[in-house]
Amino acid sequence: MVKLYPQGAYLLNGTEIIEDGMEQQAILESRLGSVPDKKESAKNTIAYNILSAHNQSDNMEKLQIKFDCLASHDITFVGIIQTARASGLEQFPVPYVLTNCHNSLCAVGGTINEDDHMFGLSCAKKYGGMYVPPHQAVIHQFAREVLAGGGRMILGSDSHTRYGALGTMAVGEGGPEIVKQLLTQTYDINMPGIVGVYLTGEPQKGVGPQDVALAIIGAVFKNGYVNNKVMEFIGDGVEKLSADFRIGIDVMTTETTCLSSIWKTDDTIKEFYAIHGRAGDYKELKPGDVAYYDGMIYVDLSQIKPMIAMPFHPSNVYTIEELNANLMDILDEVEKKALVSLDNNNVNFTLKDKVRNGKLYVEQGVIAGCAGGGYENICDSADILRGKSIGADEFSLSVYPASQPIFMELVKNGRIADLMATGATVRSAFCGPCFGAGDVPANQGLSIRHTTRNFPNREGSKITSGQIASVALMDARSIAATAANKGYLTPATELVDVEFTRPKYFFDKTIYENRVYDGIGKPDPSVPIKFGPNIVDWPKMSPLTENLILKVVSEIHDPVTTTDELIPSGETSSYRSNPLGLAEFTLSRKDPEYVGRAKYVQTAEKARTAKEDPCKAVPELLEVLQTIQKQFQDVNFENTGIGSTIYAVKPGDGSAREQAASCQKVLGGWANIAQEYATKRYRSNLINWGMLPFLLKEELNFGLGDYLFIPDIEKAIVQKWDTMTAYVVNKGMKPVRLSVGELTDIEREIILKGCLINYNRK
Repeated sequence: MVKLYPQGAYLLNGTEIIEDGMEQQAILESRLGSVPDKKESAKNTIAYNILSAHNQSDNMEKLQIKFDCLASHDITFVGIIQTARASGLEQFPVPYVLTNCHNSLCAVGGTINEDDHMFGLSCAKKYGGMYVPPHQAVIHQFAREVLAGGGRMILGSDSHTRYGALGTMAVGEGGPEIVKQLLTQTYDINMPGIVGVYLTGEPQKGVGPQDVALAIIGAVFKNGYVNNKVMEFIGDGVEKLSADFRIGIDVMTTETTCLSSIWKTDDTIKEFYAIHGRAGDYKELKPGDVAYYDGMIYVDLSQIKPMIAMPFHPSNVYTIEELNANLMDILDEVEKKALVSLDNNNVNFTLKDKVRNGKLYVEQGVIAGCAGGGYENICDSADILRGKSIGADEFSLSVYPASQPIFMELVKNGRIADLMATGATVRSAFCGPCFGAGDVPANQGLSIRHTTRNFPNREGSKITSGQIASVALMDARSIAATAANKGYLTPATELVDVEFTRPKYFFDKTIYENRVYDGIGKPDPSVPIKFGPNIVDWPKMSPLTENLILKVVSEIHDPVTTTDELIPSGETSSYRSNPLGLAEFTLSRKDPEYVGRAKYVQTAEKARTAKEDPCKAVPELLEVLQTIQKQFQDVNFENTGIGSTIYAVKPGDGSAREQAASCQKVLGGWANIAQEYATKRYRSNLINWGMLPFLLKEELNFGLGDYLFIPDIEKAIVQKWDTMTAYVVNKGMKPVRLSVGELTDIEREIILKGCLINYNRK
């Protein structure tokens, strides 16, 4: 089904894989006359050529990328523009699209969501951007329909910014990276590894893009095979897939922790652009005759079966057939895995109570968002459900087309009526079900969803209130099959009599022409920005001091910590325009005591910067300082900052949300300490908010409540020390080795200044 090559591989003429290794050299010599140079052959990948075309440096090992277009939604663009304004923004230098698909429902906090929307519209007018009103399109579908183009690069402040199937390399990053582009700076990264994804064969009837995506995620997530690399989709199987099918696989590559994705393009993608009135934006992309990849994933599409990602991660995958055949054993396995994430005594998690007469019953189905809300997914679901009923029991089904043009075409061709006749409800374009702002299941409920993630509590339940609900990820076709079976888990491949009609898609651009504000290239400085009472400026942030005293205020030993756990989604998203208000939710579902502990330490730093005695605010600091001064006599509160830190094994999986880092900073955080960082984007968020991305170089010898002293931290950053010695201050000074990993010169300067705002402030 999915095979990972243990090392790199050559691709000859786009069809033949030759694994890197001594035994294969003879094959290469016989075919080509010599063994091609890996470095030179890597230049024949699609990804290399797109990166090269956008690189502003003269060094392809140290990239400085400028993007063709930027995109943000309504829980990120306020903070981004506020940060850029504080740094002297005068106009958007590249096309910047502001969509409103996350906080579309103004149901929390009175007017604050709609205030953010009005802020966005006024900024699009003032600075020359594009504004997409609520319910028109989810961010990524709008980008596919309007922004993508062959050979382009797009940067978005959402982790699922992926348009590789259309020949566009897209990257999802935290807001500060968007700010850099708005200030005409670059996206600086080392040349990423490029991993080929060779597709062959043709999917079985009833198998959809989510099935293929989950099979790949299950094979590569845990071993980090594509972590921070580019996935390049090639092979004879690509041509067997529709554009929608490719898009559905592509958007889920985010869950592998890759940096970006790109696909070879063909007449199918050419037709996609023509349908959307943009034939000129198509570009044929394919690897050269001899291309070298740093890894190779071989996927036989014909062997893929309907898949399910059980709670609580997209990589926790099984075939539905396997799950149904071994139901109790797998549910037991799922519950054991869940204990790692649900380390809270307020809930009693089980899925075994869902078993009825030997079958798994689910209470909810959702087909939505950038992954599930595509035209083909919904048409196929309607074909499966036509003439049937979802029943009048607990099971419900909701469908969210990903854009108004898709919605309107589904109305015209009758698929919406087919779905509604079954008892399903159809909603406007909205990302809410994916992150807990809509369709929250009942306590102890199980929801099957063609969306992107199923992290703990992401669906909206609150573990601190004793609530727990679960999401399993599935393809729309098997969700529809389950709905046709009135909530009993059913793979779509079992419905052999279903005929998929695949009606032709007609895109009507007048919907956007009538509602989308397009001010790109037409800034009007006279337009006043509209502020709501929840839109608050960032608090002042101090530069790095000569030394640091840090208190460990949270200790997390989960194998991976998601951004949803660092700063919850759902209704908290409404407060992302208010740094101080949002910070109150930091780690609230993982470590409810964190905020109080962090704020207590912060009182000492506030006293220090006010030239007052920090020990009066936090009396225990007196003994800490006295212990330090026995070994470092020159240390005092004039040259030593005071802050908090968290320890986590591998933080940052999931969303691009910068607030996972900025909320810690607002509460006085000055560092994270980790064994490794799950994603490049979370580590970048830490750096852009002036936080030190420490890596622990040895066994953990400190814990919650301990103080750490890091001498000469300012010097270590300036002089680029590989490692530094910190000390656990606990009636003695126990050394511990830390590193900050590789940093660019600009990243070092941002940390020294205290944050990106300070670095850019004029």
